[in-house]
Amino acid sequence: MEKEIVKPAEGRLGILVVGCGAVATTFMTGVLMARKGLAKPIGSMTQYDKIRVGRGKEKKYLHYGDIVSLTKLDDIVFGCWDVYPQNAYQAAVYAEVLKQKDIDPVRDELELIKPMKAAFDKNYAKRLDGDNVKDCATRWDMVEQIRQDIRDFKAKNDCARIVVIWAASTEIYVPYYEPIHGKLDTLVAAMKADDREHIAPSMCYAYAALQEDAPFIMGAPNTTVDIPAMWQLAEEKRLPIAGKDFKTGQTLVKSGFAPILKVRNLGLSGWFSTNILGNRDGLVLDEPANFHTKEVSKLSTLETILRKDDQPDLYGNIYHKVRINYYPPRNDNKEGWDNLDIFGWMGYPMQIKINFLCRDSILAAPLLLDLTLLSDLAHRAGRYGIQRFLSFFLKSPMHDYTQGEEAVNNLFEQYTMLKNAIREMGGYEADEEVD
Repeated sequence: MEKEIVKPAEGRLGILVVGCGAVATTFMTGVLMARKGLAKPIGSMTQYDKIRVGRGKEKKYLHYGDIVSLTKLDDIVFGCWDVYPQNAYQAAVYAEVLKQKDIDPVRDELELIKPMKAAFDKNYAKRLDGDNVKDCATRWDMVEQIRQDIRDFKAKNDCARIVVIWAASTEIYVPYYEPIHGKLDTLVAAMKADDREHIAPSMCYAYAALQEDAPFIMGAPNTTVDIPAMWQLAEEKRLPIAGKDFKTGQTLVKSGFAPILKVRNLGLSGWFSTNILGNRDGLVLDEPANFHTKEVSKLSTLETILRKDDQPDLYGNIYHKVRINYYPPRNDNKEGWDNLDIFGWMGYPMQIKINFLCRDSILAAPLLLDLTLLSDLAHRAGRYGIQRFLSFFLKSPMHDYTQGEEAVNNLFEQYTMLKNAIREMGGYEADEEVD
């Protein structure tokens, strides 16, 4: 096969994070601690996972970085935007995810990460009231200011490349509206006309990033880059985009457990999922309009794994319910509780209960590292548009719904897609089937 030409990861990679809350600061602190040898980046595929390359006598298992050229942790520079002005050290302490002893050794570096003013519209996140906000006359002005931020950061920090990743709150639901979101020129016209109903602030970040040669990753369930206009821009600019919503706790369990029912040909009557969460994400999701965005994302997982058309006897009538409850005492320590009503031989009912007491930001942090490093890799490999091989990390993977394409949500099929992409970019054969 013809080997993909992947430019080496030379120079510094600027990772610009939208949001400087629990997830972002846990990510930054962990990377800074790991490169001092004071912590281990556990949970990161790019740092730990090994992939088989070659067959027979040629078979070997290698870390990703031994197959492809990945940016080293030492070459990462962090920046961020946030509605609150506190630096990354103050924000990490406030988030109460990490212990003081795991933050203080990199305090000096974290204090230098001061959030740029956020492009923000309170109508999209009514529970947030920070004052570190840009004064934007229009959505187009918002775009231009973000572009300037990216240019300034890149120059000031001597970065060879930039990746932008969204780790801010979930916006209110913006349904796909074809007259505006369907084409790039209509999207731009709406931004210039200051259409605040159809143009979310996150779309301004994505548009600005792509115009500044930076891959963009959507870590919340926002509509943002999941529209044909953004796909068109990503293809014109030859840039990777990925999204949406980090797959951390409950949906990770769902995408890994539902295949058990499928391969064992057990039926499912209902799957009830509830969460209690107390951090800023939980506060924002306590607003019904914001929760609806998350609900759409979380509900999409099951139906593409357990297909009613393929197995109507088993999955023809599933009742799927998702709930998120804001519960401040838990802070970042989320509890996801799942009840599955399944049935087996002759239709006899059984139940499965899964109780996942997880730490949301601890699970999310390695996803940010992997998504940014792999998006940068894809960019250097000349891959552009929707990066389906990153579906493994995402709750509601992007796909071309205008052509009837369905997302791949089965965790093991997603893992095969990921491994094959790494193999291909490393000049090896993509030798596993996704079926």
